[in-house]
Amino acid sequence: AEQRRLAPRVAAARATATVVGSDLTLVALDAYLRAALEVNAEEPGCRVPWWLLAGIGRVESGHGTFATSTLDGAGTARPSITGIALDGGRGTAVITDTDGGVLDGDTVSDRAVGPMQFIPSTWARYAADGNGDAIADPQNLYDAAHAAARYLCVAASPLDDPTARSRAVHAYNHSDAYVTTVLGFADEYARFSPA
Repeated sequence: AEQRRLAPRVAAARATATVVGSDLTLVALDAYLRAALEVNAEEPGCRVPWWLLAGIGRVESGHGTFATSTLDGAGTARPSITGIALDGGRGTAVITDTDGGVLDGDTVSDRAVGPMQFIPSTWARYAADGNGDAIADPQNLYDAAHAAARYLCVAASPLDDPTARSRAVHAYNHSDAYVTTVLGFADEYARFSPA
């Protein structure tokens, strides 16, 4: 009885533990792997690698650990991750509200949301249910990584080609420095091999 009572806590602790030799929690690694497998099954010509998604997740939110947020055992950022207002300040683009504040709580300007930092209008186009719970939630890394993979596949493919990979990441964020940083982390994850 005690083992049954503790089983959910043990499962959550296992999911949120860091994978040896990386900065990835097990749940984050699983979300990136599943997103790549599922999107590659949907779009065989895309060939999105899991480690490219991990590179983006690292830069965008530290795999769901931005500020005080962490991923729970189901892969959802708690508390929710919401970026700064995209109102032209601090070097941002001006993006007026597109979702009535539903996702980002802002009815004036859009803000990027979730571990993969989707602007609400982009989320509306690429939203995905990556964990099979019938809810597309940008705060859930399974859903967000799946949506990011779809976005990258539309931006450029095949993503096993370095030139297409760079174009896709540039579409995700129009900054050469961003592309360099993401691809640097992605290369590190590509060499990662869990024991």
